[in-house]
Amino acid sequence: MESVQVIVLGGGNVGNTSARLHEAAKLIGERIGRLCGCSRQRCSEAWGFEAEPFVNQAFAIETTLPADEVLERLLDIERALGRDRESEYREKMLRGEAYASRTIDLDILLYGDERIVTPHLQVPHLRLLQRKFALTPLAELKGWSEAECRAKILEIATR
Repeated sequence: MESVQVIVLGGGNVGNTSARLHEAAKLIGERIGRLCGCSRQRCSEAWGFEAEPFVNQAFAIETTLPADEVLERLLDIERALGRDRESEYREKMLRGEAYASRTIDLDILLYGDERIVTPHLQVPHLRLLQRKFALTPLAELKGWSEAECRAKILEIATR
């Protein structure tokens, strides 16, 4: 398989997220492919629920792995960095909310210029255009304006 550039958004709001994002970048480089760029870390309000602010950062990776394998390795990295999805699920159910605080979250925003729709993965990410906390680091990483970023995402998503 040829190399493809994957953009991953990392974020969290529990514990030392900044240090965890740094460790995530290291693990991504070791387990997925060559890390070829990182946006600045940015603080943003929780989206969709009341919680402590999040710290987010985008990563660009060159890899030969298929998207489903990238996703599996990202989930493994989340677990290695302390993410407990079962606890998050219980918190969401108890609070009656769609989202919960988390130690780390790693989402594939873009996989080259491919549109991917499977039961476990949708690229571009489903809510990417609604989330400034994801658009801003993506645009920075790619060197795009926000308008260029939105246009590119729409182009891929409507193929």
